[in-house]
Formats: sequence, C-alpha cells, structure tokens
Amino acid sequence: MAAILSLCAVLTVTGCSSSRKLSALKSKGTTASLSLPRENPPRSINASMPKRDTLMVKDPDGKDVLIMKAMRNENGEMIATDVISAAVVTARFRNVAERSGKVDICFDVTVPRSMQDSRWQLRLRPNLHIFDETLPLDQVVVTGKDFRKTQLRGYQQYQRFLDKIITDTTLLVDRHQLEVFIQRNLPEVYRFKRDSSYVSDEQFASVFGVTENMAVKHYTLGYLVRSNARRIARKEKMFKKYVKTPLDSEGLKLDTVLTNADNDLVYRYVQTITARPKLKKVGVDLGGVIFEQDKKIYDIPRGEMLTFYISSLSSFLDNSEKYMTQIVERRAAESSSCLLDFDKGKWDVNPSMGRNSREISKIKGNLSSLMANEKFDLDSIVVTATCSPEGGFALNDRLSRMRGESVSRYFDSFMRQWRDSISRQEAMTVNLTGESIPANRPERIRFTSKAKAQNWEGLDALVEADTILTQAQKENYRQIRSQKDPDARENLLSGTPYYRHLRDDLYPHLRTVSFDFHLHRKGMVKDTIHTTVVDTTYKRGLEALREMDYEKAVEILRPYADFNTAVAYCATSRDASAMDILSRMKPDDRVDYLMAILYSRKGDEKSAVEHYMKACRENPSYVNRGNLDPEISSLIRKYGLNEDN
Repeated sequence: MAAILSLCAVLTVTGCSSSRKLSALKSKGTTASLSLPRENPPRSINASMPKRDTLMVKDPDGKDVLIMKAMRNENGEMIATDVISAAVVTARFRNVAERSGKVDICFDVTVPRSMQDSRWQLRLRPNLHIFDETLPLDQVVVTGKDFRKTQLRGYQQYQRFLDKIITDTTLLVDRHQLEVFIQRNLPEVYRFKRDSSYVSDEQFASVFGVTENMAVKHYTLGYLVRSNARRIARKEKMFKKYVKTPLDSEGLKLDTVLTNADNDLVYRYVQTITARPKLKKVGVDLGGVIFEQDKKIYDIPRGEMLTFYISSLSSFLDNSEKYMTQIVERRAAESSSCLLDFDKGKWDVNPSMGRNSREISKIKGNLSSLMANEKFDLDSIVVTATCSPEGGFALNDRLSRMRGESVSRYFDSFMRQWRDSISRQEAMTVNLTGESIPANRPERIRFTSKAKAQNWEGLDALVEADTILTQAQKENYRQIRSQKDPDARENLLSGTPYYRHLRDDLYPHLRTVSFDFHLHRKGMVKDTIHTTVVDTTYKRGLEALREMDYEKAVEILRPYADFNTAVAYCATSRDASAMDILSRMKPDDRVDYLMAILYSRKGDEKSAVEHYMKACRENPSYVNRGNLDPEISSLIRKYGLNEDN
C-alpha cells in the first residue's frame, strides 16, 4: 500500500511539473530557435602578446606589404588586434557558395531546457523559402524517455494481439479426429504417417469417394476459423488502439531520445539544395508542435528567419556572343530517286502500274516544294534512268535513254500545269482587289535526260547486303563480276542456282529513275559570299553555364578554352585546367578574382591575397563580392582585408 501511494505521489509530482512547464511556455511564447553556427571559437585576449594573422604580399609597385588583422585606435592609428567581444551577437544571415550546382546551408536548431520534458515529444519542422515557394524540410524529433517508453509499450501490446492470430492453417483442423478417420477408412494411406512419400488423390479417396480436401474441410474447426478471421480484420483498428503515436522513420533528419534535460539541446542541421538560375538567397525558419501521448499540447511559434545569400560562379559568365564565318554558296543541289515499273521493253510512264502511283506522288511533292521555295530558284533537273542487267547491254542502253526522256516529258507536263495554276491564282488576285499586280510566272525548268544501261554497282551493294545468299554464292558472284563484258557476265549469272533470286528479288531495285535538282540562291550574283553568323554551339554552352549545368557547359565549351571555359572548369573543381586557361589570358579584374579563388583552393594564400587585392583595385565591387565566396571570405577574416588602411 505504501509503495502504491509512493508511486502515485511521483506521478502527481511529475504531472504537476509538466503542467507548470507547459503554462510557462504558453505565457512566455517560448520557441525553439535557429542560429548560424559559429565559424571560429572565441579566443582569449592577451594584451602583452597578441595573436596575429600576418601575411607578406607585393603591392602594385613590387614592394613588400604586411597584411594583418588591424583596427584604428583612439588616436587614429592602425594597431594589430585579435579581440573577441565577450558579448555574443547572433547573426541572422550568412553568405554561402554554390558549387557544382549545389548549395549547402548549415544552421543550429536549439531546443531550450524549458521546452524539454521526459513525457513530451517535440516535432520541429524547418521550412525553406525559395523565391515564392515554401518547402518543408525533414523534421527534427526530440522525444522524452518516458514518452518513448509509452510508445514502445503500445507496440508490445499490439504484438501480443498479433501473436494470437493463427498463421499455421493446420492448427485450425481437429487433427486427432482427422487421423482417426484416415486410420479407419484409409489404412493404406495411414501407413504413410511416418513416411514422406507422396500420396495421390486417387490413393487418398475412400470407398465413400471422400477426397483429402473434403476430409480436411469436414474436420476444420469453424469457430476457430471465424475467430481468427475476426482478429485479422481488426488488425488496423487494434494498431490505432494500442499505438497512439507511431514511430516514424520517414522524413526525419533527427530522431533522438532525450535522457537528460539539464541543458539546451543543439542540433547542427545541414541541408543541400539544388541551385537555380537567378537564385540569390534562401530563408529558413522553424516551427513545430509538442505532443504528450497522442495529444498536441503546444504549437511552437515560428521564430525569426535565417537568410542565406548565395554566390554562384555562373555570375562571372561573359555574355559576349561568339561569331563564326560561314561560306554561302550561290548554287545548291538536291537529289531524289524513285522506283518506277515499266512494261517489259517499254518506256512509257504508266501511273496505274504497280507502285508507280506512290513513287510519282513522292516526286511531285519534291518538285512542288522546290518550286515554292523562298530562298532558292530551281534551274534544271537531270533525270537518269537505269536498267537491270537482264537483256543485252545495247538494248538496255537504248531502253534506259528512252525511259529517261519519257519520265522528263511526264514531269515537265506536271510542272507546266503547276505554273499555269500559279498564274491563274495571280489573275484572281487582280480581279478581287482591283489592283494591277505584275505576273510572276515561274520560268520553265530545263530537263536533261541521262541513261545508265545496267546498274552493276547497285547490284554489287545488294548482293553484299543480302541475307539469303551464302558466302560461297557471294564469292561465286564476285568471280563472275570480274568479267569485263556485261553480256558475258549476265549469261554466266543466268546459269547459277541463285539467279532466280537475283532476278526476282534484287533486279527490280535496279530499275530506278534518279532526279538531280540544280538550284541557285535567289538574288545572289556571286558564286560564293562569306558571312558572319552567331556560333550556336557556343551559345548553347553559355546557356548551360547560365542554367548551372556545369558538366554540359564543360563538354561544350572545352574546345574554346576561353574565360567562360575557365568558369565552367572552376565550377566543377577542375582547378588545374581553369588555372591553365586563366594564366594565358590578359590579366583583368575577372581573371584576377578567379585566380584568387583557385590559389586559395590550392593553399597558396600569398598568391590568393595578391590576386584578390589586385582585382579590388581594378574593380571595387569585388570588395563586397569577396565576402560571398568562402575561398576569399576566409582570407578576408584571417588577414583583416578590406579594412581602412
């Protein structure tokens, strides 16, 4: 009885303590806070032997200059100092650098001692503010040890419930009665009781026709099955009953159990974000809630926002476009071909024969497009007809010439109709508007017919690419092909076992009509002119640099080896390549500043400071820019650069 009273007293005291703590939080509006990590621990003051960071560098006149941390005293003189004020000033902004398209922001989440209680769970949620967007970051969860004990106790109760669910279906069967049934009715099967041999359905079936499934179903304990099914159906409901605040492993940056509440809790939060074009700053604030059991007892007010100013090497981008010389030719040429079918020994164009309709439509489309082209005028068309090797060479030569002339006449007629159609359209325009528009009738295009009696070169290519002919047959073809007389060649081929395949499957592809279209650029008199155009490849490289796609920028800009290439190299930490390019360039403020960054990365602080100071003398805006880049800002702090001196 005394033990029970003692426990009740402890619980009462704990409850009262938590209530008073909660009331104090609400009355004071207590919140968890965000702060920037201190970059350097404070150092003690020693007046007799002050610590100094000094560096000897060259000024523009080549003289040695001693750089040190310094400040003016009451007499206006510069004195070395390394004094850290005892008062702590909490900064609300910091300069961070974008490198390789990523930005690391770092801040401390401080949970004050007054907000910690063993029965509470704090769920702190930082929010990231980018442009007009608010993005929730992963939570920081701080759990009191008593709160966690209660959580785990709920899981234990739920596990005891799960343990009551029967997963082995054999336990749902009255095995004793089933065994008695088998022993009495199926003695042959019962002999397998201690044997693992397979028993077929035919062996199991009793004289009454009872199968194994029927027997098992008959001796299954229905009440037990129904009870088990009810437990399975209640799993989700029982989880909610026992587990009031589930353990969460998703979306957490930190989940810690607090065992001691004697001090403020500080967690170093590091978040990597992907940089975006024109992203100059991001903000972070913090809010959250406090839970006791499954009840929310306090909304933690959002504190003051931290601001991170972002410096990006892409800002060094030189937007000057590059130009390249392009040679423009007055004359141009295009070509096309079609497979037209002709009657044996004939040359007239028959549009309704075989595939001719489709092939003729293709050529008409090409002609219409060329005649309507706004940049080029069509001068002439060369029509070349070819035949396959069967038949005599002289006959094929005559036949190919006749077919070329026939095709030329056919398409010349089409083009005359096209020109007449254009003229009629112009006449209609005059009638509708009442204006006198001079006729712009296209000139008649000159056709030239050529002939190629037998297309042996085309046959060579078809034979080599063929998948039906064997290698031996192809070698035999090559031997026959070496004959100089085309008629002798064809005669030898006609006696081979694979000739039918050549004649039926390959020869039709040799009966082609090719078109060579000769054009000239409108309004151009000279055969060639040289013009300057924007280098579009370089422009794509600048766009990649602007979008912070640095790997793509390096790939595109590498052949140019200019300042923008050096920026891309620097952004991807290819420092040696960047320095090699910059060292060969004419020095200016941009070159010196990037060289300062590269020397700082290399650990050569003397050269880094010299290049940075030179850049500032040439362009004072780099005084402020230096605070943004960590490679330079560390030198500014270490050597007291940019002070009045």
